[in-house]
Order: sequence, then structure tokens, then C-alpha cells
Amino acid sequence: MPKALITGITGQDGYYLSKLLLKKGYEVYGTIRRSSTINTARIDPLISEYEKEGKLNLIYSNLLDPSSLTNILNTTQPDEVYNLAAQSHVKVSFENPVYATETSFGSLGLLEAIRNSDKQIKFYQASSSEMFGGVTDGMLDLNSDFDPKSPYAAGKVFAHNITKIYRESYNMFAVNGILFNHESPHRGETFVTRKITRAIGRIVNGIQSKVTLGNLEATRDWGFAGDYVEGMYLMLQHDKPDDWILATGESHSIKDFLKLAFGFVNLNWEDYVETSEKYYRPNEVHDLIGDASKAKKELNWSPEVSFDELVKMMVDYDLNLAKQEKVLIKENLLQPTWENYIL
Repeated sequence: MPKALITGITGQDGYYLSKLLLKKGYEVYGTIRRSSTINTARIDPLISEYEKEGKLNLIYSNLLDPSSLTNILNTTQPDEVYNLAAQSHVKVSFENPVYATETSFGSLGLLEAIRNSDKQIKFYQASSSEMFGGVTDGMLDLNSDFDPKSPYAAGKVFAHNITKIYRESYNMFAVNGILFNHESPHRGETFVTRKITRAIGRIVNGIQSKVTLGNLEATRDWGFAGDYVEGMYLMLQHDKPDDWILATGESHSIKDFLKLAFGFVNLNWEDYVETSEKYYRPNEVHDLIGDASKAKKELNWSPEVSFDELVKMMVDYDLNLAKQEKVLIKENLLQPTWENYIL
């Protein structure tokens, strides 16, 4: 039975990736940070299904503690390591720049631990389209320059480059997956797409009346996270390590997302959306669109869920979630104190 270690298993991508690997017969280990609260909500269904069988195991760890990473690798003996852990919110990285950047340095500790391991271990590094900075018009590919516009993106550039350095210097099977924006019903609620669909669910159910956002003109290449983790897996099954971009090749603005999402519930988005400069990034990335032709050619990967299907999936999920919230509010089990989330 193959074994995989996933850092950041409790996040959106961690959920979809662990679900994929478990279905493929993997034994999955996931790292979580020790804190005063337990944050495993996304993967709780997987824990219920697989933990008793010993197929899903959670381990406390800290990416900034190299000794703990070495101990985990020695204990679990994984065949594959997927490094997904990060402070992944761009705007928050401006407010906590040291922490946001430091978490990206965890890739170096993992690479060192793998290099010194007696076992041949394949390594996946989660790179980001934010590394490009949105300064180049048109499709971005592996020849496009990096020009990071946030502490988050700068940290990702370091992690990306150090992965290449270790691959080339030590002949390690280490790959970078540059993923453009990928969303799902399990996206964090501080991200703009989920902030919008959560608001729609609450507006329809009379819990919330408005949603406040920042720059509505920014465009992104949005895909479905479930499709993208399949690409991660395929990268580590390739015959040689390399770097790939995963993207849809389509560009949509936040206004496009709003119009489509509100349209699914027959509402005019302009009646419910306000904007505020406080939700703008200090250094805005305006346009991002990716060229995934290499992944299609070499990995036989392409996104299956369309933009419209993705938005509909998220709206439907959050309509149902808001219905449940409304019941709890009615029974005085939940206070309707919804504040504007960070964009």
C-alpha cells in the first residue's frame, strides 16, 4: 500500500487530495498544527470513514521545526510528500508578513529531511499563480517572469526556486505545481468567491442583506479544486520530475462571478453588493490567466468542471448551508452576527 504525507491536510486542497489518494488505496498521513482549537471540519467525514482502518492518520507538526519533519518522515516512511501548508490568504500576508513568508520556508526543511532520508521519496511543492504578479498581459506559462506583489507570493517564489535547486543539485524527484485560482464549496470563507456564495445563501434566507467587497475589476483563472488535486497526483506519477501549470485558460472578473452567482437565484447583484477601499490589497494583482498546455500534453490533464458549473456548485452548497443556519438562529442556537469577511 503506497503512503503519502500531506502538509496542510485540513485545507481545501488537503481535503480533496486526501480524498483522492484514499480512494486510490493510499495510506495517508496529514500534519496539523497544535492549537487550542481543533480545525479538522473539512476532513471530518474522511476521518470517520478511514481513521479506524488506519488509512488516515493525523500528526501534530510545525513546518518551521526541521527536527519534527525529520521525525515524521522517519516514522511514516511515505512514498510521496505533498507540501500544501501555507498561510494562503494574500491580503492577510500583508498584515502578518513574517509568518506568511516563514511558512513557505518549511519547504526547505522538508526537502532537507527527504534528501537525508534512506528512502526515495517524491516531493510536490504547491506553487501559486500569485508568483507572476499579474503584470504580464495574456497567457502565463513556465517561461513567464515571476514578479511577486505580496509577502505570500514572495514566499511562494522562494519555495518554488528551492524545490528546483534541490531537484537539480541532488537528483531528487521534486516537482512544482503552479496552480491558478481553484475554488470549491470547501474554499475558506475569507476568499472572495466563497465570500460571495456564502452571502448569497444568507441573503436568500434573510440572514444577511449586503456583502462588501474590494476590487471588482480584477480577473482570475478560476477552476475546481477537485480537478486540480488530480493534477498534483499525476505530477508525482510522471516518469521524471518537472514543473507544470494547472489552469483553465479562461479569464473571468469578479463582476462576472457576481453576475453569474446572483443570477442562479434570480437576483441582481448590484442591489446587494457594496465596495470599500479597505478590502483592496496594498499592491493589487489585476489579471491572471494560465497556459496549462504542458500539463495536458505530458500529464493528460485538463479541467473537467466549467466555470459555470463551479459557481453553481458553490451557490447550491451555500444555499443549503444557510438554510441550516436559519434553523439554528430560529432555535436561538446561533447568533446572526455576520461581519464582512476579509477579501
